[in-house]
Amino acid sequence: MRWFRDARRGDIQGELPGWPEGPSFSVRPQEPERPVRQAGLFGLRALYVAVGGALEALGGTGSFLPGSGNGPGRPQEPENEVTDFPVMWAAPGTVARTLPWQLDPGRCPENLRTHIVVTDRRVVVLGLPDGEPLRDRVLWEAERSKIARVERMRFSAVGGEAKVCFTDGSWCRLAPPDPREYWSVLRHLVHPTDLVPVDALTPRQRAYVQSYVATVKEADTSVDPVITRRPSGKLLIEVTTTQPVRSDLGIVKPFRFMGRSGGRGGFDPHDL
Repeated sequence: MRWFRDARRGDIQGELPGWPEGPSFSVRPQEPERPVRQAGLFGLRALYVAVGGALEALGGTGSFLPGSGNGPGRPQEPENEVTDFPVMWAAPGTVARTLPWQLDPGRCPENLRTHIVVTDRRVVVLGLPDGEPLRDRVLWEAERSKIARVERMRFSAVGGEAKVCFTDGSWCRLAPPDPREYWSVLRHLVHPTDLVPVDALTPRQRAYVQSYVATVKEADTSVDPVITRRPSGKLLIEVTTTQPVRSDLGIVKPFRFMGRSGGRGGFDPHDL
């Protein structure tokens, strides 16, 4: 039930350049309105199973967005989450049509993992073979200026997906590989990155950053922690470690929130 659509909801997976042949999916017939309403919770559970199976099959891109794993929330876009389920929406010539076929689990080799790297200028998708994390290769890249916005889609059985919308109107929907892992890199696309240099912190803030870094196991003290200002105004401290890159999880950075005046800041889900 993963669809690749154009602006008229036509199936375009056979038109995507360079994509190998993948699995085909049949549209499930709509149930009559009365039996669905009479089914009550059973009907909702059936919907959860049907849509959940599709969500779990979406292409993952690393170890990023946090999710509850307690089942899907309320559909944000019923036309794209219940009636239909596109994972790519792309008119001819749009950015989404250039995405790599390795993002689709129906085509990606079993021993390959896809990861996303976000810099201040680019978004890059890498392919990392299992057990060989240093043999990564670039599968796709785009300037960040081509991304209009990134939305968190809460209607999910795997912890939440990301809808990446490009400036030309095309978009794709990506899923985390594991609902128990934080999809941390996504926060740098959802919100504008407001980097705060360490030397711009107050003495109390610097002291707190130093005390936190000292508690992080295998912290790489040769580089400064990455500090960003979040929507709430709190500061997020992310520490680079010396742990090797893993093909299944990528780079996992320990993090902690700091209040505006220094000291530990409370958790706010919108800050992630």
